[in-house]
Amino acid sequence: MKKAFSIILAAAIVVTMTACGKASGPFQKVRHAQITVKDYGTIKLELDEGTAPITVANFIKLVKQGFYDGLTFHRIMDGFMIQGGCPRGDGNGNSGEFIKGEFKSNGVENPISHVEGVISMARGKKLNSASCQFFIMVGEATYLDGDYAAFGRVTEGLDIAKKIAKDARPVDRNGTIPKDQQPVIEKIVITD
Repeated sequence: MKKAFSIILAAAIVVTMTACGKASGPFQKVRHAQITVKDYGTIKLELDEGTAPITVANFIKLVKQGFYDGLTFHRIMDGFMIQGGCPRGDGNGNSGEFIKGEFKSNGVENPISHVEGVISMARGKKLNSASCQFFIMVGEATYLDGDYAAFGRVTEGLDIAKKIAKDARPVDRNGTIPKDQQPVIEKIVITD
């Protein structure tokens, strides 16, 4: 009995670790995007409409409007994430619209874990305060799971996101980058 319990416990730990250590299995309904960052290159993404349909639709709408073109990555923390998409370049801007947060603490199941390469929506204190700002994980922060709307993952160019993080010189512990040093998002396009 004791041996059987140990085997079951070990299997449960492996399953839990596997679930936490991956972005998730294959996405069910996928769209693709590319972010071209000046002086760095292109980051390719797959967006999971099946898990986060509101978030993906909002992102695609803004991309098609050219909203992100010329904006920057204003908050960067090496080993954690690069955040961009703020029209003010200081983390306080929005698109004029806010969307429902598609994550567990807001009543929405979202199995995408905040591991390296995942793209997720930034938000304020209110659960439904996401608008246009997003972040790409360059490290693992699974403590964000259930509180932020992860909606896709990098398929190519994670090395570019990591280089952006490595090159950044934040002026505080929050990852604030001076405006004249913020990497520029030349263009984001939806490729399908």
